[in-house]
Amino acid sequence: MVLSPLETIIMILAIALGTMFTRFLPFLLFPEHKEPPKAIVYLGKVLPASMMGLLVIYCLKDVSVTKVPYGVPEVLAILCITLLHKWKENVLLSILGGTVLYMVLVQVVFV
Repeated sequence: MVLSPLETIIMILAIALGTMFTRFLPFLLFPEHKEPPKAIVYLGKVLPASMMGLLVIYCLKDVSVTKVPYGVPEVLAILCITLLHKWKENVLLSILGGTVLYMVLVQVVFV
């Protein structure tokens, strides 16, 4: 599909406006000088942990514990992430360390 220059500009503007709308809407709905609704405060507290749980479940959904390597790379990577996070309390280091370990395990060790 080839777009004309006008169609390209229209598409870029539509994407920019959509992005700006989603970025500015929370500030319009919940101004700084007003107290946000209790439901929003509650969601702000519980959603981060819920999202982490959802991501862990999504990442492990296709792991087979009945076939080689029996989920060993995944378990080792999770242990690495947990230990790194407890030790250094640095989210980026934990994610990077676990990802590097997992990639080495699945591409070099458990081939």
